[in-house]
Amino acid sequence: MRSKLFVPGSRPELFAKALAGPADGISIDLEDAVVEDRKAEARAHVRDWLRAAPVHDKLIIVRVNAMDTPHFEADLAAIVQPGLHVLNLPKPNTADEVRAASEAIARAERANGVEKPVRLLLNIETPRALREAAVLACADPRVMGLQVGLGDLFENHAIHRREMAAVHHVLLMVRFAAAEAGVEAYDGAYADVRDTAGYLEEARFARRLGFAGKSCIHPSQVPLANEAFRPDDEEIAHALRVVQAARLAEADGAGAWLVDGRMIDKPFLLRARAIVATAERLGLVPHA
Repeated sequence: MRSKLFVPGSRPELFAKALAGPADGISIDLEDAVVEDRKAEARAHVRDWLRAAPVHDKLIIVRVNAMDTPHFEADLAAIVQPGLHVLNLPKPNTADEVRAASEAIARAERANGVEKPVRLLLNIETPRALREAAVLACADPRVMGLQVGLGDLFENHAIHRREMAAVHHVLLMVRFAAAEAGVEAYDGAYADVRDTAGYLEEARFARRLGFAGKSCIHPSQVPLANEAFRPDDEEIAHALRVVQAARLAEADGAGAWLVDGRMIDKPFLLRARAIVATAERLGLVPHA
């Protein structure tokens, strides 16, 4: 999921438009994008849309309200439907909270006849969550990824959003936490929609750290994310040479070999195979 476009839950006229757009996933928001007196209305819109959603190939995510709000249980009862793939959980701080959220999802699945388990994307947006990120990621089999939430993490503690040393530190911590759990890491939102250069710079840095994608708060950011998280032609060509050389090396019983003057062994081969798989999925090379 290179790009994930946020859509306010109170704007149902935008759901189909987002679904038809170029984002890999859409994230319908019931939390920050919906004012308090429209929460019930928004969740009803999302429930009805999920029940009637057409066949598509996008990842459908809903960000619910946090567990310590009066809306959490009502959100789950409404939106855990067969059309939902991932529930985005804001502000989890402990493994027990993640497991409690998973149990609440299971109850909603049974009540609504959902057969395919809904997965969990956890927002890392508090100091404690950052410190406990690997514990959170490992807390429950539903967890499919961690998502950085720099707005809440920085603004609440007077850290400047453009302080790149802080941004890089947080992203690296979250990436290693996700790696420990064997799940994906996703970069968060970039609020200045006009600053395309800044968005691309941050997205490209996240990709160099192994992040899988980045949030988009405006449709204009979707092509930027798709570009930043696409392997370039040189990467793909090198990865294909590594995979081909691996076949010859394995036939010769070699555990390490040279490609383009670089030593290649198992970790590099795994990375090359991942790049080739991404390129195949995006239609950049034919399937082997």
